[in-house]
Amino acid sequence: MATDPLLSLHRHPSDLMVGVVDYLGRPASRSATGGWTSALFIIVVEVAERFAFFGLSSNLIIYLTGPLNEPTATAAAAISTWKGVAYLSPFARIGKTLVALARTTAEADTERHQSDVGDVEEAKRLLRLFPTWATCLIYAAVLNQPSTFFTKQASTLDRSISSSNFRVPPAALLSLISASAAAFTPIYDRFLVPAARRFTGLPSGITMLQRIGIGKVISLISIVVAALVETKRLRTAREFGLVDQPEATIPLSIWWLVPQYVLSGVADAFSVTGLLEFFYDQVPDALRSLGVALFMSIFGVGSFIDGFMISAINKITGVMGETWFSNNLNRAHLDYFYWLLAGLSILELVLYLHCAQAYVYKKKDTAALT
Repeated sequence: MATDPLLSLHRHPSDLMVGVVDYLGRPASRSATGGWTSALFIIVVEVAERFAFFGLSSNLIIYLTGPLNEPTATAAAAISTWKGVAYLSPFARIGKTLVALARTTAEADTERHQSDVGDVEEAKRLLRLFPTWATCLIYAAVLNQPSTFFTKQASTLDRSISSSNFRVPPAALLSLISASAAAFTPIYDRFLVPAARRFTGLPSGITMLQRIGIGKVISLISIVVAALVETKRLRTAREFGLVDQPEATIPLSIWWLVPQYVLSGVADAFSVTGLLEFFYDQVPDALRSLGVALFMSIFGVGSFIDGFMISAINKITGVMGETWFSNNLNRAHLDYFYWLLAGLSILELVLYLHCAQAYVYKKKDTAALT
């Protein structure tokens, strides 16, 4: 009987976690519940969900433009829209919950001055997060490129390995993003953070907004590299007389694309992690789930912006002549689109730095970006 969880809960009330219950609805104890046993379920589900989502999104561009004969621009815009809907789904669910909560609060006793003041402060705290949210949308749009146009680039290049008959699948290079992020994270934690800590005195080495900003700079570099590589791909196609042969393999190795994928992964290790930490930490304590939803909504809205830009540019450039997203990539100008994203990223980075310098953290022990 001494090992019964209920008895242990009664004997150790200080071990109870406030606001947390187990799967039977009983107050949860740190010593009797949770741990790796529970975490493994979450890890397995997340791995399966990520595998399904990224496995599907990574190969969609090839399937839509190949077997289904969709135009390149239409396929890319559709994928961006689909990803936007997927990312915004949790935000919509939490939004409904907040609306219901607001209605319940409005119907309750309104003579609670102290509570009202607290609600106003929470609302102000949420509004202070908006500039950071808004100045990360182009970054999110840039993150869409690997699963669409990067993959289309890869499909035109020499994908053979040495003298073997094996050819690297175009979407396979997307694994470099996750691999780079996973490989760089321990380097960041073990080496960069201690080194930065000596100069800043911060336990985290750098602030959350600084981490996001560094990632945005690396993302900018990645899209510039992508533009340069695409310019070289088009030049090679012209040199070998392959401009009007869209099915021909460009005599340029697929490994030319590796730097832009690796840089995207390193950018993720900085910005994506930093954004999640920032929005989870800086929202009011009672609205943690909303912080995660705000984080996810960046990529949802960014995906919609990407899809809108592709559709608009395709229509405008199509009227003037050859569209930037021609089905014949040897006549397209993905490099122009990448340069446009680079220019927008620079503008967004300037605005982000301005907002970050003015931001005041919720917790006193975290310094603002300087």
